[in-house]
Amino acid sequence: MSSLSETAARGRFITFEGGEGSGKTTQIALLATRLREAGHEVVATREPGGTPGANALRHIILSGTVEALGNEMEAILFAAARLDHLQSLIQPALERGAVVLCDRFHDSTRAYQGSRPGADTDFLSVLETATLETGRPDLTFVLDIPAEAGLQRAAGRRGAGKADRFEKEDVALHEARRQAFLDIAADEPGRCAIVDARGDVGSVAAAIADALSARLPSLLLPAPVSP
Repeated sequence: MSSLSETAARGRFITFEGGEGSGKTTQIALLATRLREAGHEVVATREPGGTPGANALRHIILSGTVEALGNEMEAILFAAARLDHLQSLIQPALERGAVVLCDRFHDSTRAYQGSRPGADTDFLSVLETATLETGRPDLTFVLDIPAEAGLQRAAGRRGAGKADRFEKEDVALHEARRQAFLDIAADEPGRCAIVDARGDVGSVAAAIADALSARLPSLLLPAPVSP
C-alpha cells in the first residue's frame, strides 16, 4: 500500500506521539509557527478529535463512559473517530498540499490499548489496517519522558481539574506505554524519530527541528510560490 507521501502533489503528514505530559501540544504549536513562517499551509489537529464527529467521540472516550465495555470496544471508537478524521480533515488538507501536524494518531492505539494485559493485538492490527487503508504518517516524532515525570507535568498543567480517563491510571501502566512507543520507534526507524522530551521547551523544539531537517529538509525551506 502506498504512503501518503508518495504522490508529489500531496502535502506531508507528521504525527506527534508520547505519554502524558510529554509536551506534544506545545511542540506542535511551535513547529506550526515555524512552518507557516516558511510559507507552508499548516493544519494542526489532534486525536481523538479534529472533526465534529470525532470530537463527540473524544468526549465519550475521555469521560471514561466506555471503559466498562472493554479494551476492544474502546479501540473501535478510536478507530471510528480516526477514520472520520482522515476522511474529513487530514486527506483533504494533504491533497491541497498542506502540512498536517497531529497530536496522537494510530501509534497511541498501539501503545494505549495494545499494552493492556490480555489485549487482543491481532484484532488491533486488523482494525488499524482497515482504518488506515488510505494512508499513514510520513514522519512520527516520539516525545520520550519517564512516566512519573510526565504525569507530574500533566498534573501541573491540569491544576484543580479532574484527571481524564487515561491520566488517572497508575504509573506502571504509563511506563509500559512509554516502552511501547519506544518499541514502535525501534521497529519503524524510517518513520519514527525519538526526541528526548525531558529538557526545556526550547531544547526540545531544537531537537525536533534538527530531526525534521534530516528527514524532510524541504519543509524548513521557503515554500514554493504558485505562479
